[in-house]
Amino acid sequence: MAEKRLVVGLMAGTSADGVDAALVETDGERAIRLLATAERPLGEAERSLVRKAAARARDMAAPAPDPAVSEAERVLTLAHAEAVRMLNGWEEATLVGFHGATVAHRPAKGWTWQIGDAALLARLTGKPVVSDFRSADVAAGGEGAPLAPGFHRALTAGLGQPLGILNIGGVANLTWIAGDRWGAFDTGPGGALLDDWVRLHGAGPHDADGRISGTGRVRPDVLAALLDHPWFDRPGPKSLDRDDFTLQPIRGLPLADGAATLAAMTAEAVAIALTGLPVALRRLVVTGGGRRNPTLLRMLAERTGLAVEPIEVLGLDGDSLEAQAFAWLAVRSLEGKPISWPETTGVRAPMTGGRLTPPPAPRGG
Repeated sequence: MAEKRLVVGLMAGTSADGVDAALVETDGERAIRLLATAERPLGEAERSLVRKAAARARDMAAPAPDPAVSEAERVLTLAHAEAVRMLNGWEEATLVGFHGATVAHRPAKGWTWQIGDAALLARLTGKPVVSDFRSADVAAGGEGAPLAPGFHRALTAGLGQPLGILNIGGVANLTWIAGDRWGAFDTGPGGALLDDWVRLHGAGPHDADGRISGTGRVRPDVLAALLDHPWFDRPGPKSLDRDDFTLQPIRGLPLADGAATLAAMTAEAVAIALTGLPVALRRLVVTGGGRRNPTLLRMLAERTGLAVEPIEVLGLDGDSLEAQAFAWLAVRSLEGKPISWPETTGVRAPMTGGRLTPPPAPRGG
């Protein structure tokens, strides 16, 4: 029987709104018990640093030293250390799974870049840290994303299937499970463009509770322009960078109409994705920040014809699910087990990944 470990999992999504932390007891297989959660919001200055780092990384041919990226990495790592210390019982953890923040994702060019100083986090927490989860998969020809599907599969074993788990963060990704058959891929933009649109108009950091998109009118011609993208012609597995799509097609629309049209794009992209599955799903459960947008959930139900429910209906915590996933993945990395599969990233064979950074040795007296 695999050993159960007490692990902290950490996740900072592409929305750059905060750091999610979860304390999990897991064996990296089916044993998964959530013990505590915490969220350390990022302030506007911190978010600005991360966005600036992403803008710099976007223009690079490959990861390279850059002062803006280094400063964002330092600030972000300090925020992660604070998130760890916010967890009840974190002192008892024996391992930390540290995803960091993605500033550029270019699998077609053979690289992906997540910032986060594992050595600094190990020093600040006194815990061994597993980081750099995606690079090995990309180096082996995979997409490097999504990585949570193996965790989704372990969580939902024994539930009614075929089942879809849709994670709507900055980018949206789908895990589908039908017994021994399964797969995963990014479906298209999640909340990133909608957040950018709302922020551009000075209406807050995001479309809270879908109130803005819920009052707008979907513009069919603009929606068609948004969906006229080569991304949708590619078969999965496939993955997106946060900035692979832009706001250009909706420039000039009123705030509410633009928001409604962007929400419809996310929903329609999922509907398109479902048409390409080898099985018909019975239900679709939604995790990530997008599950808090009733307008988006309604559009998903209308466009997919499925019952669309927040993942809490399964007794799971949608706010910390990705952080939990990286606790689970950290255990698998430590034990040399696969964390990505041909069905989830397109890699040729199941791949382990991640890099272990031990804490500094205690100084002698």
